[in-house]
This record gives sequence, C-alpha cells and structure tokens, in this order.
Amino acid sequence: MNFQEYSIYFKNIIVKPVTAHQPPYDNTDYLNYTKLNWSRMNRWFKTGKLFDDIVEVVKKIDQPQHWIIITEPWCGDAAHNIPFIEMITRENPLITVSYELRDAAPYRIEQYLTNGTQSIPKLIIQNHKGKDLATWGPRPENCQKMYAELLIEKASFEIIKTEIQNWYNLDKGKELQKELEDVLSSTRNYNFNFD
Repeated sequence: MNFQEYSIYFKNIIVKPVTAHQPPYDNTDYLNYTKLNWSRMNRWFKTGKLFDDIVEVVKKIDQPQHWIIITEPWCGDAAHNIPFIEMITRENPLITVSYELRDAAPYRIEQYLTNGTQSIPKLIIQNHKGKDLATWGPRPENCQKMYAELLIEKASFEIIKTEIQNWYNLDKGKELQKELEDVLSSTRNYNFNFD
C-alpha cells in the first residue's frame, strides 16, 4: 500500500467502534497507543523540518529506487520516524514507496530482523531490480542505545516509553536524517545494474 492507503488503514482503526476491533486493537492499551501515534505522526508532518543536507543527498539519486517501510499503527517509533522518511521520499520522483504491515503477509520482516527481533519500523531500500541497497531501523542509533541501556536497567515499560518519547521530542528528526544521509550516500556506490 502507499502512504495514503496506510493512513486510511491507520485512521479506520481509530474511528471504528471498539467492538469492531481485531487483535491487537481489541486491547485498550494498543488502541490508546494507536490514537497517540496518529496524533504524533500528524504532528511531525506539520512541524517536522527536513535539513538541507538530506534534501541535497536525496535529490542526487539518479536511478529509480523502491523504498519498503515495514510498520504497524501501534508502533511508537514508527509514528516518530515515518513522517520524516515519507517527506524525504517526496523530494525525488525516482523514489517509489510501499508500506507493509509487520503482522500481515508477506511477513517480510522475517528477512530483516534486528538482533533476532521483528523490530519496526524497518526501511528497505532497493534498486529497480529489487536488489537491496540498504536497510535502516527500527530507530536512530542513539535512541537505540538509550533503549538498550533501559532494558539492562530493567526499567518499567512506562519509563521506557516516556524516555523514548522525550528523546524523539528533543531530537526532532535530526539523527534519523543524518543516518539516512549516510545510508543514501552509500547506495550511490552500488552498481544499479547488477543482478
């Protein structure tokens, strides 16, 4: 699905009567996360800014690329990162984007595990022949380090959730953009015609 279709899917979860929800959205916590994530995602689309460096790098892409974003509406990291990824793709018409749900066919996440887990969001950048050029995800490196430290400290889920939220609010998409600059620069070193 494209971003518009993903947004419709996302919004429909929020506006459905609770009795109509399928798992995991029949769980009040998941439904509440999803509502928060809808607000967060839309807030970043309104307030998030792309930096000149990432725009310059993405505009230099001169061969078709297909970006696959594996996500779920309940995922907090996705709500913070997807708006920036989507805005970046809009800077170059050679980039096409598709969204896939982690928990639905084709279950592509199984091929892109992070430390053995199905962590999302996961970005896969492919050339026009469907060959992987790069991957990114599930969160910027410094956020991931903080998350790992909190797990070692056996922090509660509430503390982890709050700390990650605070990190994203302070960062405002800067680290994601810097990391994607590096990722995109590395894809230019590939021969786009290889099989």
